[in-house]
Amino acid sequence: MVRLSDGTEGEVDLSKELEGEVFGPLKDINKFKSIRVDPVVETIVWENGADLAPEFLSDNICITSQ
Repeated sequence: MVRLSDGTEGEVDLSKELEGEVFGPLKDINKFKSIRVDPVVETIVWENGADLAPEFLSDNICITSQ
């Protein structure tokens, strides 16, 4: 579940995004669980340095409430 700053809540399907050197390792659920919100860059980040732009999240969210 993702909640955007405008109050929009929903899910973002990352199954097609978890490829390559940076995002591929996040297929490991334990590595994926290292997710957190970085207040400086104002988006979600992982311990390995991967992050997703807020615009990507907004464009790809499947809204469950607003």
